[in-house]
Amino acid sequence: MASLPRALMPRTAAFFDLDRTLMAGSSGMHFGRAAFRTGMVGRRQLMRWGIDHLRFRLQGSTDEKTEALLAEIKVLLSGVPERDIARLAPELLAGLLPRMYPQMIEEVRSHQDDERATFIVSAAGNELVALLAKVLDMEGGIGTAYAVDAHGLLTGDLEGPFMYGEGKVAAMRDFAAEHDIDLAESWAYSDSASDLPMLRAVGNPVAVNPDEELAAVAKHEGWRVMRFEKLGRRMAIAGAAVTAAALGWSGSWLARRRRPPRRTFRR
Repeated sequence: MASLPRALMPRTAAFFDLDRTLMAGSSGMHFGRAAFRTGMVGRRQLMRWGIDHLRFRLQGSTDEKTEALLAEIKVLLSGVPERDIARLAPELLAGLLPRMYPQMIEEVRSHQDDERATFIVSAAGNELVALLAKVLDMEGGIGTAYAVDAHGLLTGDLEGPFMYGEGKVAAMRDFAAEHDIDLAESWAYSDSASDLPMLRAVGNPVAVNPDEELAAVAKHEGWRVMRFEKLGRRMAIAGAAVTAAALGWSGSWLARRRRPPRRTFRR
């Protein structure tokens, strides 16, 4: 794990979830589109991910859905050269960067102006998370790491914890202990009740476009709430119609339009 110079490390930090927090929608859908173009996934799987993406925009994630997705990704990545995944990075960034919420980028910059380190904490692949953090001029990223064998092939197994639920908290605590960050004085941002452990691990939790369960908890606990996503039922219905049409016509329409992965921290 690369590290920031201890003497320069601020004592507080801000940790940001990625999907539906820093960005609109799911980074996984963009991975699916990029993987489709390379032949890594088929049209039917891409269309299913497209429908799941729309549901995610409306409802957020659940433990069951996340576990099912993780199982799919393990099968998908098994035997794939690590460099093939790395080569998807430019297309992934091209899809993700326009989806970043301006309000959240302002929030990141505000923390940096107050001399706090800023980090992305996401279930997406570690290399993508670290690269996205670098492009956004954040101090680092914590993502899910996948094991690679001696031949440079992904095994489909995880190398370390899955960055979801308590997995995020373990990674944050390890990093905080190593760099003398006081979590009790730090911030965390997320949209989902699945990230309640992450939010409760810091002294300043913030709910961003929260799902129903998180909104209720935030109200009860008196947490700050940020709301700015304006995805209504009409947009969801229109999106579902487009996906259904793509299923009937061909996967190429969606593929042409656009495209989730060791913890890495940059100096």
